[in-house]
Amino acid sequence: MTDGLASQAPSTEATIPPGHPDHGHHAERPLTRGAVLAQTWPIMLGQASVPLVGIVDTAIIGRTGDAAALAGVALGSAIINLVFWTFGFLRMGMSGLVAQARGAADVRESDALLIRGVTIGGVIGLALLALAGPIMGLAFFALPPGGGVAAPAHAFVAARFLGAPAALAGFAINGWLVGCRRTRLALVLQLVMNAVNVALDTLLVWHFGLGAQGAGLGTAAAEWTALVLGLALALGPGGARPLALFSKAGFRVLVARDRLVRLFAVNRDLMIRTIALLVLFTWFANAGARLGAITLAANHVLMQFIELAAYVLDAFAMTAEERVGHALGAKSRASFDRATRLSGEFALGGGALLAVLFLVGGRWGIATIATDPGVRQTALALLPMAALAPLIGAPSWLLDGVFIGATQGRALRNAAVVSTAAYLACDLAFRPFGDTGIWAALLLSYVFRAATLGLALPALRLGVGKE
Repeated sequence: MTDGLASQAPSTEATIPPGHPDHGHHAERPLTRGAVLAQTWPIMLGQASVPLVGIVDTAIIGRTGDAAALAGVALGSAIINLVFWTFGFLRMGMSGLVAQARGAADVRESDALLIRGVTIGGVIGLALLALAGPIMGLAFFALPPGGGVAAPAHAFVAARFLGAPAALAGFAINGWLVGCRRTRLALVLQLVMNAVNVALDTLLVWHFGLGAQGAGLGTAAAEWTALVLGLALALGPGGARPLALFSKAGFRVLVARDRLVRLFAVNRDLMIRTIALLVLFTWFANAGARLGAITLAANHVLMQFIELAAYVLDAFAMTAEERVGHALGAKSRASFDRATRLSGEFALGGGALLAVLFLVGGRWGIATIATDPGVRQTALALLPMAALAPLIGAPSWLLDGVFIGATQGRALRNAAVVSTAAYLACDLAFRPFGDTGIWAALLLSYVFRAATLGLALPALRLGVGKE
Protein backbone atom coordinates (compact mmCIF):
# COMPACT_ATOMS: atom_id res chain seq x y z
CA MET A 1 0.00 0.00 0.00
CA THR A 2 1.33 3.43 -0.88
CA ASP A 3 2.32 5.99 1.76
CA GLY A 4 -0.33 7.82 3.72
CA LEU A 5 -3.28 5.48 3.02
CA ALA A 6 -5.58 4.80 5.94
CA SER A 7 -4.62 1.47 7.42
CA GLN A 8 -7.28 1.10 10.08
CA ALA A 9 -10.69 -0.41 9.51
CA PRO A 10 -13.69 1.60 10.72
CA SER A 11 -13.89 1.25 14.48
CA THR A 12 -17.02 -0.28 15.97
CA GLU A 13 -16.29 1.61 19.17
CA ALA A 14 -16.13 5.04 17.54
CA THR A 15 -19.80 5.99 17.53
CA ILE A 16 -20.82 9.32 16.05
CA PRO A 17 -23.19 11.30 18.26
CA PRO A 18 -26.13 13.19 16.76
CA GLY A 19 -25.27 16.81 16.09
CA HIS A 20 -21.63 16.08 15.37
CA PRO A 21 -20.52 17.04 11.83
CA ASP A 22 -19.60 13.41 11.17
CA HIS A 23 -23.05 12.11 12.11
CA GLY A 24 -24.91 10.57 9.20
CA HIS A 25 -21.97 10.60 6.79
CA HIS A 26 -20.42 7.21 7.45
CA ALA A 27 -23.10 5.22 5.62
CA GLU A 28 -22.78 6.86 2.23
CA ARG A 29 -25.15 6.78 -0.68
CA PRO A 30 -23.61 6.54 -4.16
CA LEU A 31 -22.18 9.90 -5.19
CA THR A 32 -24.24 11.83 -7.77
CA ARG A 33 -23.54 14.90 -9.86
CA GLY A 34 -26.10 16.76 -7.80
CA ALA A 35 -24.27 15.85 -4.60
CA VAL A 36 -20.98 17.04 -6.11
CA LEU A 37 -22.56 20.38 -7.01
CA ALA A 38 -24.24 20.72 -3.60
CA GLN A 39 -20.92 20.19 -1.89
CA THR A 40 -18.93 22.29 -4.35
CA TRP A 41 -20.94 25.48 -4.83
CA PRO A 42 -20.23 26.91 -1.35
CA ILE A 43 -16.53 26.17 -1.81
CA MET A 44 -16.62 27.71 -5.27
CA LEU A 45 -18.21 30.95 -4.07
CA GLY A 46 -15.78 31.19 -1.19
CA GLN A 47 -12.81 30.34 -3.38
CA ALA A 48 -13.88 32.77 -6.10
CA SER A 49 -14.07 35.55 -3.54
CA VAL A 50 -10.39 35.08 -2.60
CA PRO A 51 -8.91 36.20 -5.94
CA LEU A 52 -11.73 38.72 -6.34
CA VAL A 53 -10.35 40.43 -3.25
CA GLY A 54 -6.92 40.31 -4.87
CA ILE A 55 -8.44 41.88 -7.97
CA VAL A 56 -10.09 44.58 -5.87
CA ASP A 57 -6.83 45.22 -3.98
CA THR A 58 -4.96 45.45 -7.27
CA ALA A 59 -7.64 47.74 -8.72
CA ILE A 60 -7.55 49.98 -5.63
CA ILE A 61 -3.80 50.42 -6.03
CA GLY A 62 -3.92 50.36 -9.85
CA ARG A 63 -6.46 53.15 -10.12
CA THR A 64 -4.25 55.48 -8.13
CA GLY A 65 -2.21 55.60 -11.34
CA ASP A 66 1.00 54.68 -9.50
CA ALA A 67 2.64 51.90 -11.54
CA ALA A 68 5.49 51.62 -9.02
CA ALA A 69 3.05 51.02 -6.14
CA LEU A 70 1.19 48.41 -8.21
CA ALA A 71 4.45 46.67 -9.04
CA GLY A 72 5.44 46.85 -5.35
CA VAL A 73 2.23 45.11 -4.30
CA ALA A 74 2.80 42.51 -7.04
CA LEU A 75 6.29 41.71 -5.80
CA GLY A 76 5.24 41.91 -2.16
CA SER A 77 2.33 39.53 -2.78
CA ALA A 78 4.69 37.04 -4.38
CA ILE A 79 6.97 37.16 -1.33
CA ILE A 80 4.11 36.81 1.16
CA ASN A 81 2.67 33.90 -0.81
CA LEU A 82 6.08 32.26 -0.81
CA VAL A 83 6.41 32.62 2.97
CA PHE A 84 2.83 31.95 4.12
CA TRP A 85 1.97 29.20 1.65
CA THR A 86 5.15 27.34 2.53
CA PHE A 87 2.91 26.20 5.39
CA GLY A 88 -0.11 25.54 3.19
CA PHE A 89 0.04 21.92 4.36
CA LEU A 90 -1.91 23.15 7.38
CA ARG A 91 -4.95 23.32 5.11
CA MET A 92 -4.21 20.59 2.58
CA GLY A 93 -3.01 17.96 5.03
CA MET A 94 -5.86 18.78 7.39
CA SER A 95 -8.69 18.21 4.91
CA GLY A 96 -7.41 14.82 3.79
CA LEU A 97 -6.66 13.53 7.29
CA VAL A 98 -10.01 14.74 8.67
CA ALA A 99 -11.92 13.17 5.76
CA GLN A 100 -10.13 9.86 6.30
CA ALA A 101 -10.94 9.98 10.03
CA ARG A 102 -14.58 10.58 9.17
CA GLY A 103 -14.58 7.71 6.69
CA ALA A 104 -13.28 5.44 9.46
CA ALA A 105 -15.82 6.90 11.96
CA ASP A 106 -12.97 8.12 14.21
CA VAL A 107 -14.61 11.15 15.84
CA ARG A 108 -11.92 11.68 18.45
CA GLU A 109 -9.18 11.94 15.84
CA SER A 110 -11.23 14.39 13.77
CA ASP A 111 -11.62 16.72 16.75
CA ALA A 112 -8.01 16.26 17.83
CA LEU A 113 -6.79 17.22 14.35
CA LEU A 114 -8.48 20.62 14.65
CA ILE A 115 -6.74 21.39 17.93
CA ARG A 116 -3.37 20.17 16.66
CA GLY A 117 -3.67 22.15 13.44
CA VAL A 118 -4.69 25.48 15.02
CA THR A 119 -1.97 25.17 17.67
CA ILE A 120 0.76 24.35 15.15
CA GLY A 121 -0.38 27.12 12.80
CA GLY A 122 -0.46 29.73 15.53
CA VAL A 123 3.01 28.82 16.82
CA ILE A 124 4.53 28.89 13.32
CA GLY A 125 2.81 32.22 12.61
CA LEU A 126 4.23 33.78 15.79
CA ALA A 127 7.69 32.57 14.79
CA LEU A 128 7.31 34.18 11.36
CA LEU A 129 6.23 37.46 12.95
CA ALA A 130 9.24 37.41 15.27
CA LEU A 131 11.58 36.71 12.34
CA ALA A 132 9.92 39.11 9.89
CA GLY A 133 12.98 41.38 9.64
CA PRO A 134 15.51 38.71 8.63
CA ILE A 135 12.98 37.00 6.35
CA MET A 136 12.28 40.26 4.52
CA GLY A 137 15.99 40.97 4.19
CA LEU A 138 16.59 37.57 2.63
CA ALA A 139 13.54 37.82 0.35
CA PHE A 140 14.46 41.20 -1.07
CA PHE A 141 18.07 40.11 -1.49
CA ALA A 142 16.90 37.14 -3.58
CA LEU A 143 14.28 39.21 -5.44
CA PRO A 144 15.70 42.75 -5.54
CA PRO A 145 13.06 45.36 -6.42
CA GLY A 146 14.07 48.00 -8.90
CA GLY A 147 13.60 51.75 -8.88
CA GLY A 148 10.61 53.08 -6.97
CA VAL A 149 9.23 49.57 -6.35
CA ALA A 150 11.36 48.95 -3.22
CA ALA A 151 9.55 51.24 -0.75
CA PRO A 152 5.96 50.10 -1.45
CA ALA A 153 7.03 46.44 -1.60
CA HIS A 154 8.74 46.67 1.81
CA ALA A 155 5.76 48.48 3.34
CA PHE A 156 3.27 45.92 2.02
CA VAL A 157 5.25 42.88 3.19
CA ALA A 158 5.91 44.32 6.67
CA ALA A 159 2.18 44.98 7.14
CA ARG A 160 1.18 41.51 5.96
CA PHE A 161 3.47 39.82 8.50
CA LEU A 162 1.27 41.21 11.27
CA GLY A 163 -1.41 38.74 10.21
CA ALA A 164 0.86 35.67 10.04
CA PRO A 165 -0.36 33.86 13.22
CA ALA A 166 -4.00 34.32 12.26
CA ALA A 167 -3.44 33.36 8.63
CA LEU A 168 -1.69 30.08 9.41
CA ALA A 169 -4.10 29.04 12.16
CA GLY A 170 -6.88 29.92 9.72
CA PHE A 171 -5.44 27.49 7.17
CA ALA A 172 -6.05 24.66 9.64
CA ILE A 173 -9.62 25.76 10.41
CA ASN A 174 -10.51 26.00 6.73
CA GLY A 175 -9.05 22.55 6.03
CA TRP A 176 -10.96 21.06 8.96
CA LEU A 177 -14.28 22.50 7.78
CA VAL A 178 -13.73 21.17 4.25
CA GLY A 179 -12.70 17.75 5.57
CA CYS A 180 -15.88 17.64 7.66
CA ARG A 181 -17.94 18.50 4.55
CA ARG A 182 -19.09 21.72 6.26
CA THR A 183 -18.57 23.72 3.12
CA ARG A 184 -21.29 26.30 3.81
CA LEU A 185 -19.58 27.35 7.02
CA ALA A 186 -16.29 27.55 5.14
CA LEU A 187 -18.07 29.86 2.68
CA VAL A 188 -19.36 32.11 5.46
CA LEU A 189 -15.85 32.34 6.91
CA GLN A 190 -14.28 33.24 3.57
CA LEU A 191 -16.91 35.81 2.64
CA VAL A 192 -16.66 37.62 5.97
CA MET A 193 -12.86 37.73 5.76
CA ASN A 194 -12.96 39.04 2.21
CA ALA A 195 -15.60 41.67 2.96
CA VAL A 196 -13.52 43.00 5.86
CA ASN A 197 -10.43 42.97 3.64
CA VAL A 198 -12.06 44.96 0.83
CA ALA A 199 -13.60 47.49 3.22
CA LEU A 200 -10.37 48.11 5.13
CA ASP A 201 -8.21 48.25 2.00
CA THR A 202 -10.50 50.82 0.43
CA LEU A 203 -10.53 52.89 3.61
CA LEU A 204 -6.79 52.75 4.23
CA VAL A 205 -5.66 53.25 0.61
CA TRP A 206 -8.15 55.78 -0.72
CA HIS A 207 -9.28 57.63 2.41
CA PHE A 208 -6.08 57.67 4.44
CA GLY A 209 -3.71 57.48 1.47
CA LEU A 210 -1.55 54.70 2.94
CA GLY A 211 -0.92 53.08 -0.45
CA ALA A 212 0.68 49.63 -0.46
CA GLN A 213 1.05 49.66 3.32
CA GLY A 214 -2.68 50.25 3.70
CA ALA A 215 -3.47 47.25 1.47
CA GLY A 216 -1.23 45.06 3.64
CA LEU A 217 -2.70 46.32 6.92
CA GLY A 218 -6.25 45.74 5.70
CA THR A 219 -5.51 42.15 4.76
CA ALA A 220 -3.75 41.45 8.08
CA ALA A 221 -6.71 42.80 10.07
CA ALA A 222 -9.09 40.69 7.99
CA GLU A 223 -7.04 37.56 8.79
CA TRP A 224 -7.41 38.15 12.53
CA THR A 225 -11.14 38.72 12.11
CA ALA A 226 -11.40 35.41 10.22
CA LEU A 227 -9.52 33.53 12.94
CA VAL A 228 -11.97 34.61 15.64
CA LEU A 229 -14.98 33.77 13.46
CA GLY A 230 -13.45 30.48 12.30
CA LEU A 231 -12.93 29.27 15.86
CA ALA A 232 -16.52 30.20 16.69
CA LEU A 233 -17.82 28.24 13.68
CA ALA A 234 -15.64 25.17 14.27
CA LEU A 235 -16.41 24.97 18.00
CA GLY A 236 -20.06 26.01 17.77
CA PRO A 237 -23.16 23.81 17.75
CA GLY A 238 -22.50 20.54 15.93
CA GLY A 239 -18.79 21.29 15.72
CA ALA A 240 -15.69 19.98 17.43
CA ARG A 241 -15.87 19.26 21.15
CA PRO A 242 -12.41 19.80 22.61
CA LEU A 243 -13.55 19.84 26.24
CA ALA A 244 -15.33 16.51 25.82
CA LEU A 245 -12.26 15.15 24.08
CA PHE A 246 -9.99 16.17 26.95
CA SER A 247 -12.38 14.81 29.59
CA LYS A 248 -12.49 11.38 27.92
CA ALA A 249 -8.97 10.95 26.61
CA GLY A 250 -6.88 13.65 28.26
CA PHE A 251 -4.02 15.56 26.71
CA ARG A 252 -2.40 12.38 25.40
CA VAL A 253 -4.82 12.18 22.47
CA LEU A 254 -3.31 15.38 21.08
CA VAL A 255 0.28 14.21 21.37
CA ALA A 256 -0.22 10.55 20.41
CA ARG A 257 3.11 9.61 18.85
CA ASP A 258 1.75 7.60 15.91
CA ARG A 259 -0.72 10.36 14.98
CA LEU A 260 1.91 13.08 15.16
CA VAL A 261 4.39 11.02 13.15
CA ARG A 262 1.81 10.57 10.39
CA LEU A 263 0.78 14.24 10.53
CA PHE A 264 4.33 15.49 10.18
CA ALA A 265 5.23 12.90 7.54
CA VAL A 266 2.35 14.04 5.34
CA ASN A 267 3.00 17.69 6.07
CA ARG A 268 6.74 17.40 5.37
CA ASP A 269 6.12 16.23 1.82
CA LEU A 270 3.33 18.77 1.30
CA MET A 271 5.64 21.49 2.55
CA ILE A 272 8.32 20.53 0.03
CA ARG A 273 5.64 20.43 -2.65
CA THR A 274 4.36 23.87 -1.69
CA ILE A 275 7.86 25.36 -1.61
CA ALA A 276 8.57 23.99 -5.09
CA LEU A 277 5.40 25.53 -6.52
CA LEU A 278 5.97 28.82 -4.73
CA VAL A 279 9.47 28.95 -6.17
CA LEU A 280 7.86 28.49 -9.57
CA PHE A 281 5.40 31.37 -9.17
CA THR A 282 7.92 33.62 -7.45
CA TRP A 283 10.31 32.99 -10.34
CA PHE A 284 7.47 33.88 -12.70
CA ALA A 285 6.95 37.21 -10.90
CA ASN A 286 10.67 37.92 -10.92
CA ALA A 287 10.86 37.02 -14.63
CA GLY A 288 8.45 39.85 -15.31
CA ALA A 289 10.48 42.17 -13.09
CA ARG A 290 13.53 41.53 -15.31
CA LEU A 291 11.66 43.21 -18.16
CA GLY A 292 10.70 46.29 -16.13
CA ALA A 293 7.93 47.65 -13.90
CA ILE A 294 5.38 47.81 -16.74
CA THR A 295 5.79 44.13 -17.59
CA LEU A 296 5.77 43.12 -13.92
CA ALA A 297 2.56 45.09 -13.34
CA ALA A 298 0.91 43.70 -16.51
CA ASN A 299 1.75 40.13 -15.54
CA HIS A 300 0.34 40.77 -12.08
CA VAL A 301 -2.92 42.03 -13.60
CA LEU A 302 -3.20 38.87 -15.72
CA MET A 303 -2.34 36.69 -12.74
CA GLN A 304 -5.57 37.91 -11.13
CA PHE A 305 -7.40 36.05 -13.92
CA ILE A 306 -5.28 32.94 -13.38
CA GLU A 307 -5.84 33.02 -9.63
CA LEU A 308 -9.58 33.44 -10.15
CA ALA A 309 -9.61 30.35 -12.39
CA ALA A 310 -7.43 28.34 -10.01
CA TYR A 311 -9.57 29.17 -6.99
CA VAL A 312 -12.86 28.48 -8.79
CA LEU A 313 -11.73 25.16 -10.24
CA ASP A 314 -10.04 24.26 -6.97
CA ALA A 315 -13.54 23.94 -5.54
CA PHE A 316 -13.92 20.69 -7.47
CA ALA A 317 -10.46 19.63 -6.31
CA MET A 318 -11.44 20.31 -2.69
CA THR A 319 -14.61 18.27 -3.13
CA ALA A 320 -12.41 15.50 -4.52
CA GLU A 321 -10.16 15.85 -1.46
CA GLU A 322 -13.00 15.17 0.95
CA ARG A 323 -14.66 12.43 -1.11
CA VAL A 324 -11.40 10.62 -1.88
CA GLY A 325 -10.31 10.87 1.76
CA HIS A 326 -13.65 9.47 2.89
CA ALA A 327 -13.37 6.64 0.35
CA LEU A 328 -9.94 5.72 1.67
CA GLY A 329 -11.14 5.77 5.27
CA ALA A 330 -14.02 3.45 4.28
CA LYS A 331 -11.73 1.40 1.97
CA SER A 332 -14.13 1.72 -0.97
CA ARG A 333 -12.52 1.69 -4.42
CA ALA A 334 -15.91 2.21 -6.09
CA SER A 335 -16.41 5.45 -4.14
CA PHE A 336 -12.88 6.54 -5.06
CA ASP A 337 -13.51 5.91 -8.77
CA ARG A 338 -16.81 7.75 -8.82
CA ALA A 339 -15.50 10.74 -6.86
CA THR A 340 -12.52 11.08 -9.19
CA ARG A 341 -14.58 10.75 -12.36
CA LEU A 342 -17.42 13.11 -11.43
CA SER A 343 -15.21 15.83 -10.01
CA GLY A 344 -12.98 15.51 -13.09
CA GLU A 345 -15.92 16.03 -15.45
CA PHE A 346 -16.89 19.27 -13.73
CA ALA A 347 -13.29 20.51 -13.49
CA LEU A 348 -12.59 20.07 -17.21
CA GLY A 349 -15.91 21.61 -18.24
CA GLY A 350 -15.33 24.53 -15.90
CA GLY A 351 -11.83 25.08 -17.28
CA ALA A 352 -13.13 25.31 -20.84
CA LEU A 353 -15.89 27.74 -19.82
CA LEU A 354 -13.49 30.01 -17.95
CA ALA A 355 -11.10 30.09 -20.92
CA VAL A 356 -13.91 31.40 -23.14
CA LEU A 357 -15.03 33.94 -20.52
CA PHE A 358 -11.50 35.31 -20.17
CA LEU A 359 -11.14 35.72 -23.92
CA VAL A 360 -14.48 37.51 -24.18
CA GLY A 361 -14.34 39.66 -21.04
CA GLY A 362 -10.61 40.02 -20.50
CA ARG A 363 -10.33 43.42 -22.19
CA TRP A 364 -12.96 44.88 -19.86
CA GLY A 365 -11.29 43.30 -16.84
CA ILE A 366 -7.87 44.70 -17.70
CA ALA A 367 -9.32 48.18 -18.28
CA THR A 368 -11.10 48.01 -14.92
CA ILE A 369 -8.03 46.98 -12.96
CA ALA A 370 -5.31 49.17 -14.49
CA THR A 371 -5.29 52.74 -15.76
CA ASP A 372 -1.67 52.98 -16.91
CA PRO A 373 -1.66 52.78 -20.76
CA GLY A 374 1.54 50.76 -20.92
CA VAL A 375 0.27 48.19 -18.41
CA ARG A 376 -3.02 47.86 -20.31
CA GLN A 377 -1.34 47.42 -23.69
CA THR A 378 1.09 44.78 -22.43
CA ALA A 379 -1.63 42.85 -20.60
CA LEU A 380 -3.94 42.85 -23.64
CA ALA A 381 -1.19 41.45 -25.86
CA LEU A 382 -0.74 38.48 -23.50
CA LEU A 383 -4.42 37.90 -22.71
CA PRO A 384 -4.84 34.91 -25.11
CA MET A 385 -2.07 33.01 -23.33
CA ALA A 386 -3.51 33.78 -19.90
CA ALA A 387 -6.94 32.60 -21.11
CA LEU A 388 -5.50 29.16 -21.89
CA ALA A 389 -4.47 28.61 -18.25
CA PRO A 390 -7.88 27.39 -16.93
CA LEU A 391 -8.16 24.73 -19.64
CA ILE A 392 -4.55 23.58 -19.44
CA GLY A 393 -4.35 23.83 -15.65
CA ALA A 394 -7.62 22.06 -14.77
CA PRO A 395 -6.21 18.47 -14.85
CA SER A 396 -3.29 19.37 -12.58
CA TRP A 397 -5.51 21.18 -10.07
CA LEU A 398 -8.01 18.29 -9.98
CA LEU A 399 -5.29 15.65 -9.52
CA ASP A 400 -3.82 17.74 -6.72
CA GLY A 401 -7.14 17.39 -4.91
CA VAL A 402 -7.26 13.62 -5.45
CA PHE A 403 -3.78 13.09 -4.06
CA ILE A 404 -4.26 15.57 -1.19
CA GLY A 405 -7.41 13.71 -0.13
CA ALA A 406 -5.42 10.49 -0.19
CA THR A 407 -2.65 12.24 1.83
CA GLN A 408 -0.19 11.07 -0.81
CA GLY A 409 2.43 13.64 0.05
CA ARG A 410 5.26 11.82 -1.71
CA ALA A 411 3.54 11.81 -5.10
CA LEU A 412 2.55 15.47 -4.73
CA ARG A 413 6.09 16.38 -3.74
CA ASN A 414 7.60 14.56 -6.69
CA ALA A 415 5.17 16.10 -9.18
CA ALA A 416 5.84 19.61 -7.89
CA VAL A 417 9.61 19.20 -7.96
CA VAL A 418 9.56 17.75 -11.48
CA SER A 419 7.23 20.43 -12.86
CA THR A 420 9.18 23.26 -11.23
CA ALA A 421 12.51 21.99 -12.54
CA ALA A 422 11.02 21.60 -16.03
CA TYR A 423 9.49 25.08 -15.79
CA LEU A 424 12.81 26.67 -14.88
CA ALA A 425 14.47 24.95 -17.82
CA CYS A 426 11.73 26.19 -20.18
CA ASP A 427 11.92 29.74 -18.81
CA LEU A 428 15.65 29.87 -19.44
CA ALA A 429 15.23 28.39 -22.93
CA PHE A 430 12.38 30.78 -23.85
CA ARG A 431 14.04 34.02 -22.68
CA PRO A 432 14.69 35.20 -26.25
CA PHE A 433 10.89 35.38 -26.68
CA GLY A 434 10.44 37.93 -23.88
CA ASP A 435 7.14 37.94 -21.96
CA THR A 436 5.59 35.48 -24.41
CA GLY A 437 8.27 32.97 -23.43
CA ILE A 438 7.58 33.62 -19.73
CA TRP A 439 3.90 32.71 -20.18
CA ALA A 440 4.62 29.70 -22.40
CA ALA A 441 6.86 28.24 -19.70
CA LEU A 442 4.13 28.77 -17.08
CA LEU A 443 1.50 26.98 -19.19
CA LEU A 444 3.84 24.04 -19.76
CA SER A 445 4.39 23.71 -16.00
CA TYR A 446 0.73 22.69 -15.60
CA VAL A 447 1.20 19.99 -18.24
CA PHE A 448 4.29 18.64 -16.48
CA ARG A 449 2.49 18.47 -13.12
CA ALA A 450 -0.63 16.74 -14.48
CA ALA A 451 1.46 14.19 -16.37
CA THR A 452 3.54 13.30 -13.32
CA LEU A 453 0.49 12.83 -11.08
CA GLY A 454 -1.35 10.94 -13.83
CA LEU A 455 1.43 8.36 -13.92
CA ALA A 456 1.01 7.78 -10.16
CA LEU A 457 -2.81 7.52 -10.25
CA PRO A 458 -3.15 3.78 -11.10
CA ALA A 459 -1.02 2.75 -8.10
CA LEU A 460 -3.06 5.01 -5.82
CA ARG A 461 -6.31 3.45 -7.02
CA LEU A 462 -5.09 -0.10 -6.47
CA GLY A 463 -4.12 0.74 -2.91
CA VAL A 464 -7.56 2.00 -1.89
CA GLY A 465 -9.10 -1.35 -0.93
CA LYS A 466 -12.11 -3.34 -1.99
CA GLU A 467 -14.25 -2.59 -5.03
